[in-house]
Amino acid sequence: MKTVLITGCSSGIGLDAARHMRTRGWRVIATCRKPEDLAARRDEGFDAIHLELSDEDNVARAADEALALGRIDALVNNAAFAIPGAAEDLPRGALRSIFEANLFGTHDLTRRLLPQFREHGGRVVNISSVLGLVGIPWRGAYVATKFALEGLTDVMRVEMADTPVKFILIEPGPIGTRIRLNSIPHFEAWIDWRSSPRAEQYRRVLLKRLYEPGAKKDRFELPPAAVSARIAQALESPNPRPRYYVTTPTHVSGIGRRLLSTRALDWFARRS
Repeated sequence: MKTVLITGCSSGIGLDAARHMRTRGWRVIATCRKPEDLAARRDEGFDAIHLELSDEDNVARAADEALALGRIDALVNNAAFAIPGAAEDLPRGALRSIFEANLFGTHDLTRRLLPQFREHGGRVVNISSVLGLVGIPWRGAYVATKFALEGLTDVMRVEMADTPVKFILIEPGPIGTRIRLNSIPHFEAWIDWRSSPRAEQYRRVLLKRLYEPGAKKDRFELPPAAVSARIAQALESPNPRPRYYVTTPTHVSGIGRRLLSTRALDWFARRS
């Protein structure tokens, strides 16, 4: 039985992926931040580990705890959060906090599992976003972390081509999860929208989107199961693709934008 560690299994994509991969015969190590979510995963029969990506010491402890459970064959880096707001209103601390979790902690965890992956073979599946391909208003902080994750993953795919470790990106568009609801505390903690020159735009656009989620549903939205299916492909395909698109927006924006860069990276890898 193969083992996969999946981060961010409290709800949404991570929880659905954990359940889906278990039905496919995988042993799943599920990570969560909150004690009540850890308890819920353990009640479901998962090995559950506390992981706070923004805490370097906690990442180290979580990695050691996971490795102590035995061989790990794959890592799915799913955990992330958003800080909605106009880019001009993002203070330095906001960007620092989101990068600590969405990029630095993710990379740190990956590095701690790489020695085992190098020895036995392994796969790293990074859950990116259509917002790792194109930027849209009010999403600057999240967009920045996903663009960075895309670039780092592409580089590691090339650098690790001479090892048995494969790096894969999954790029969902709109998915029906709690990420918007979960972003509200971060918005309230960091964005002083009332003092913004865009205060009226906040009232007219962003506040309604945050606090009245039923007011406007995303076009092309799919359930988390659509991402879980791609995760299964990435983990089980003999020759996984460098990236998998999920939902119409990522197919439309991703294929054209990324075709040249992917070919360029492949060309460079063959000549390095």
